Formats: sequence, C-alpha cells, structure tokens
Amino acid sequence: MMGSTETNQAGEQSGARTKQAGKESGDRVTGQARRSGATRSAILAAARERFAADGYERATIRAVARDARIDPSMVMRYFGSKEGLFAAAVALDLRLPDLAQVPREDIGRTLVGHFLNLWEENEELTAVLRVGATNEAGAERMQGIFREQLLPVARQACPDPEQVPARAALCAAQLLGLALTRYVLRLPPARALTREELVAWLGPTVQRYLTAPNP
Repeated sequence: MMGSTETNQAGEQSGARTKQAGKESGDRVTGQARRSGATRSAILAAARERFAADGYERATIRAVARDARIDPSMVMRYFGSKEGLFAAAVALDLRLPDLAQVPREDIGRTLVGHFLNLWEENEELTAVLRVGATNEAGAERMQGIFREQLLPVARQACPDPEQVPARAALCAAQLLGLALTRYVLRLPPARALTREELVAWLGPTVQRYLTAPNP
C-alpha cells in the first residue's frame, strides 16, 4: 500500500499533468482562434479590394479566395455566401460625432471634416461607394448606412423633425458627391483642393441643409 507521502506525491504529479494538459489545450484553442481571426481578416481584406475593383456582380468567391491565398471552401465556411461576405466586408461604422457636443454654428464644418478623415483613412467606404453606384446589393448597403447612422445625427441638428429625412439626404448627396469626384473618379480639380478649402466650401452648405429654416 502507498504511504501518505507517496499518495501526496502521486496526487501532485497527477494534478501537474492535468494542469499541463489544460494549459496545452488552452494554448491550442488560443492558437486556433488566432489563425481563425487571421484567416477571416485576410478574406475580408481581399473581398473589399475585389468588390471595389470588380463590383458586386463580377466579383467571385474564387477570386477572393485566390487573392487571400486560401481555398474557396474556407470563404464559404466563414461567410456562407457571396451576399454574406459582402455584408461582412462593408459593415461600416462611420463613427459620426455626437452633434449635441458640437457648437451649433460648427456642425457643417465638423461633419465635412469628419467625412474627409473617413475617406482618406478607410478604403472600405470607397469600395462601398463604387459597388453602390452600380449594383443593387451595394445600393441597399449604402441605404442601410444612411438610415442607421446618418439619420440619427441629422435628427440632432434639424429644427423640424418631419424634415430630417430630406435634410439628411441633401447632406448625403453633398458628401457622397465629394467622395465620388475626389476618391472614385479622381477628378484632378477635386483632388487638388486642400482639406481646408473643402471644409471652407462645403461646411456652410451642409450647415444650411441641417440647420437653416425651411426655404
């Protein structure tokens, strides 16, 4: 029979083996999660570039997989379909400012400056705009972004709640028009304008759309 010392040692060794096995299992799970996250990120990055370059209709799962250097079945495993991939690739948060914290006279300039930052730093927006201009799925995604993110911001500044949709649409026309000419069509005069010039030109217009009395 084992003495108490041997029993304790055996118990300690068993506990150590269990702890080590648990650690190794946890390490495997962590490693798998990291690889899974990296694969997902690679697919989304490839999808954004492919949708931007080819549009929604011509972009294919195979092309995205080839760009991401993975098997097409992996794209389907993560996103289920091209529609699911597109929705995930353009799940955009515009991070619009809280206008309640902005002086009322600075609302237009603040929004124009904010969108300029987004266009300069976030290629996803350009991809969505390109697809949205030519494809129903892209247009629906843009409508969703407008409805879910821009309307609540416009509601903070508009003097008449009933006019919020129309005023927000006018702001969107101004800001998307800038993006189209400067970042998609890349018209030289639009590209040549500095950030300060764009804010100075467009800020008062957006301000008027949101805060001026009904004409």
